[in-house]
Order: sequence, then C-alpha cells, then structure tokens
Amino acid sequence: MNFLAHIYLSFGDQEITLGNFIADSIRANKYTHLPERVQQGIMLHREIDTFTDTHDIPKISSKRLHKNYSHYSRVIVDIFYDHYLAKNWSTYCDTPLDVYVENFYDLLEDNYKILPVGVQRMMPYMIADNWIYNYSKMEGIAKVLNGMNRRTKNKSKMNFAILDLEEHYEEFEEEFTAFFDELMVFSKQKFISL
Repeated sequence: MNFLAHIYLSFGDQEITLGNFIADSIRANKYTHLPERVQQGIMLHREIDTFTDTHDIPKISSKRLHKNYSHYSRVIVDIFYDHYLAKNWSTYCDTPLDVYVENFYDLLEDNYKILPVGVQRMMPYMIADNWIYNYSKMEGIAKVLNGMNRRTKNKSKMNFAILDLEEHYEEFEEEFTAFFDELMVFSKQKFISL
C-alpha cells in the first residue's frame, strides 16, 4: 500500500501515523531513538506490507502489469490502490479527504525534527503539490507515475502504467475493494495488539 493507505490504517493515532508513514525510510532496526508509539507505527507498516505482499488479490493486480513493468508492478499496484482509496474516501472516512490530508501535513510539520532526512527533503514537494489529495484524480496518479519513472532513470516505464489503469479500471477497483476490506480487519487487529 502507498502513503494514504498507511496513514489511514493508523486509525487516528498521531504517533502511529508518523511511524507508519516514515517506515519505508527506516532501514532494519534503526528506529530505536524514536518515541515508542512511532516505533510501533513502523512495525505496523511492516506488518501491512507483509500482508499485502503475500495476499492473493494484489498478486492478481500485479500479474496484469508484470509483462510490461516486471518487478515494478507491485509498486504500481500500491499507487493504484491509493487512487481507489482516495476516490472512494467517503466510503471509508467521515472526514473529507482535503481536511484529512491537511491535518496530516500539519502533523508532519509539527514533527519535522524526528522525520528521516529523506522525508524532510520530500515533504515540501509533497505538500506544495498536494500529492496525497491528488491521488483521487487520474492526473494526480499520472504525475506520481511520471515521478517514479524519473526516479528509476526511465528504466521502469511506470509513466505508461496510467494507460493500464484506464484500460482495466473496473478490474483494479474491484480487486482493491475486496482486498482493502480484508486489510482493514487485519490492520485493526494489529493496531489493537500494539
């Protein structure tokens, strides 16, 4: 899952949200200097990733993309799934997406000092271009895919994946919906056990 899903699956706990968000920037166990709940958020993120990587439904979505994008297909699916979460946000959350995202950006700014350097560098661009809110729009997803392709020095060709999303829009959405229902239950159980 990508940024929005990890934030959402922190169930409103601010420190868990921070950990869940920064986890991809933390290697191995290099997080013991962080507050305990932030550490737990990192562990929750890793549990969510393991569940996602081993679940049959995201594998089906990924297989549809594998021929064109090889090992990048899983990353693309994470981005697609965040699109459907953002697009269908009112199904999952009573707080409007724009307000929810602004509150998250405020949380990042309030905790800037504990963010990994890579997140600190990325944050101004994320906020200025409102990445997370723009997941709800096809143009926003296209921009993310273009940026990811640039990061791979154009090797991934991820910028073309927007065409796959358009072509198989309903199938990806059905897969997301079925998977996310299960992921919410799993994540809530893990959250409660932290």
